[in-house]
Amino acid sequence: MEICQIEKITDCKHVNLFSIQYRDRAKNIKNWVFASRSQDPDPLNQEKVGVDAVVVVPFHRQAEKLVIIKEFRVALGGWQYGFPAGLVDKGETIVQAGERELLEETGLAITRVLKKSPAIYSSSGLTDETISLLFVECEGTPSNEFNEMSEDIEVILLSRDAAKGLISKPGLKFDVKSWMVLSMFADYGIIS
Repeated sequence: MEICQIEKITDCKHVNLFSIQYRDRAKNIKNWVFASRSQDPDPLNQEKVGVDAVVVVPFHRQAEKLVIIKEFRVALGGWQYGFPAGLVDKGETIVQAGERELLEETGLAITRVLKKSPAIYSSSGLTDETISLLFVECEGTPSNEFNEMSEDIEVILLSRDAAKGLISKPGLKFDVKSWMVLSMFADYGIIS
């Protein structure tokens, strides 16, 4: 496999499309389009530093429940169950971004970081976006008062039984990472 050429198709603030031409194992020329958070005209030739986004997996210690969100996602044309998440701002650590996103989307505060993943790819068939999963304990009363006007989010606290019931309902939309964590929580009571 060999990358032959890459062309930036769009010039948007948060995500861009790139057309890539490559040679497969049989030496045939193929084309692919992928999304990237990069503003660079050739993101594949750049040393990727840092993580694009953080996904916070919060466990509310006082309530003994996992915190998830139900959020309207434009690309899905409907509601998706997932975890608080967002872009890591320039100069911000993953934990700082996680604290900000958890507060903005749920009104809750991180009390303890349990585990932080390295940079992992969210959907490598479509994008070079990297995320870090941040497993935390949190406290506070859930609130939507900090939501941005462009977000429509409902905060949900789930027991193990409620998580099991939620993931078994047909027709609901889940972020893949969230479904996996909810499944582990429902079956084994663990989040990290």
